[in-house]
Formats: sequence, C-alpha cells, structure tokens
Amino acid sequence: MSASQQTLERSNKRLLKVLEKSVVERPPIWLMRQAGRYLPEYREVRKGAGSFLELCYNPKLAAEVTLQPLRRFNLDAAILFADILLIPDALGQKVSFQEGEGPVLECISSEAELAALSLDNISGHLAPVFETLDRLKSELPDHVALIGFAGSPWTVATYMVGGRGSPDQRAARIWAARDPAGFQSLINLVVDATVIYLREQVDAGAEVLQLFDSWAANMPTAEFERWVIAPTKQIVAALGKSHPGVPIIGFPRGAGPAIPGYIQGTGVAAVGLDTGVPRDWAVEHVQPLCPVQGNLDPFALVAGGEALEREARAILESFKGGGHIFNLGHGIVPETPPEHVADLVDLVTSWQG
Repeated sequence: MSASQQTLERSNKRLLKVLEKSVVERPPIWLMRQAGRYLPEYREVRKGAGSFLELCYNPKLAAEVTLQPLRRFNLDAAILFADILLIPDALGQKVSFQEGEGPVLECISSEAELAALSLDNISGHLAPVFETLDRLKSELPDHVALIGFAGSPWTVATYMVGGRGSPDQRAARIWAARDPAGFQSLINLVVDATVIYLREQVDAGAEVLQLFDSWAANMPTAEFERWVIAPTKQIVAALGKSHPGVPIIGFPRGAGPAIPGYIQGTGVAAVGLDTGVPRDWAVEHVQPLCPVQGNLDPFALVAGGEALEREARAILESFKGGGHIFNLGHGIVPETPPEHVADLVDLVTSWQG
C-alpha cells in the first residue's frame, strides 16, 4: 500500500482522527467488552469453543466474536478478542478460567518461582492472537479502526501473585512492600513480554493499542509512580521507537486525581476515564492534556430508556469542547440488552454538538 493510500485509509477512521487531535463532527464510539456474553451469538460460539482460553487461541472463532458487534452496531472500532492474562500464560504460568469464578492462576510469590518463567516462547505461544488480527484487518469496514491491547504490568502482576482478581491486590502489594527489588523483577519481565506482544500485534494489523490497568486504584503516590506510571512509560517509549505513530490509550481504572500525572508521566496518547471520574473535573484537568475516553456507567446501559439517554447526552455535552472517544467507564456487563447498545450507538452516531 502506498503512503497516500495509507493516509486516505487513516483519514476515514474517526477514532484515529481523534487520537491525532483532529477535529471531528461527533465523537467515535466503541465499547469495552463489546464482544461478549450479552450477545446471544457470542454465547453460541462460546458454548462450542471449549475453554475460554481455547476460544482466545482459535483465530477463526476469536475473529468471529470480534466481528459480531460490528454486524449489529455502527461502531467506529473493533477490539481484538483476547484476554490480559494471555501474557502470564505465554510466560509459562498455569492459567485457567473457571465458570463462576473467573481467572485462576498458580501463584508466583518469590524470585525462585519467577525464575521458572521465560520470555523465550512469547511470540510462538501468542501466534494465534496475531493470526486473529491478520484475519480481522481485511474484514473490517473502511471506517473501523482495529484496536489491540494488553494488561498493564501492575494489573497483570497482581493476578500473577494473587492467583485471581482482588479488590485490594493484597498479595502483590505486600510482596512489593517487603521485597521491592524482587517485585521489580516481576514487573520487568511483564514489561518485556508486553512490548514483544504489542509490537507483534501492530505488525499483524492493530492500529491503536490500549493498556488496561484495571487495579490501579487506591495506591499511595510513590507506589503508583513506581508500579503503574514507570512500567507504562517503558512500554509507551518502546512502542514509540519501534512503531512511531501508533497511539496508545491508557486506562488506569480508579486512579482519580492521579490521572493528570499518569498522562504526563507515561506519554499515552489518550486516557480512559472510569465511571467514578467527575466529568467537570476531567474537562478542566484531563481533557486539556489529551483526548479522553469514556465514561458512561455500564448500568445506565443496562437500564436503557430515559436514564441511558440522559446520561449519554450529558457526557456528549460535557466533553464536546475537546478530544473525546465515547465509551463506558468499564466493560459491558452480561445482563445488558443488545437493544440498549443499539440505542446508545444510534444516539452517539447521530449526535450534533
């Protein structure tokens, strides 16, 4: 493809325009977990796929479920169907997904156990994910951007140490406090694996990347800077050298007033806002720094009707003065009626600010 063709292709994609800080007539919209259990067609594929990991590693099926919401809704982006815990799985940690429990990992609690993990087969183990992206890039409509993603090192490490999700990330925080050098070795390993993973995602067709730091809340300032900002900065800098021009959206869920420092410290191109971030505060303190993404309450989407319309219009009005990507403050929940998603997408795509 010639440079002029690439430029034209990018110019058709509203998400890329916003990330390049260009003016658009309305914000692009995509939704975290837009491919998932709220869609009956997803549940049908999932039922026949075997385990959740088998679905993630099946390029044909992973591409299919990535495309399913695009067939229903006029979204501006598709996000790769995968999971943030493919990284520990590729490093050699035992990972499984259990019905009703979510992910369960064999815990890492010392440098000796950490030594058993290896970067040697990251690319080979994750090759099915890159094949999924390769399939997707030729099947998406011209206006739809393709998003790749990974978990941020802190969040991935909390699962690797704690063995599952935790509201206080107790195991990781205790290890980091007792043995910061040892915990730093774990973070460094995840950073290196994530850089390899994301570089190959871009090579396979991803045009935008998102880093999910789902457990970034409630950390003291020094720990937030060391375990959230610094590793994210390393990833952003490494991708900037190898793949300049590919924007990275950071999503430090629960970071609240630390978000401006996160943007300035990491160099992300845009930042996702969770539901708890006040919009007026974000307009004043965050949007001048970079485009913002978010932040509709997923339960307003479940409710639908007037509640959904009221909240969605308030978000559109609040952020209309700067770069904005319409999204949720977290992922779509399984009980969400697909008709409510259709209503939301219609509202945003027809909005004139």
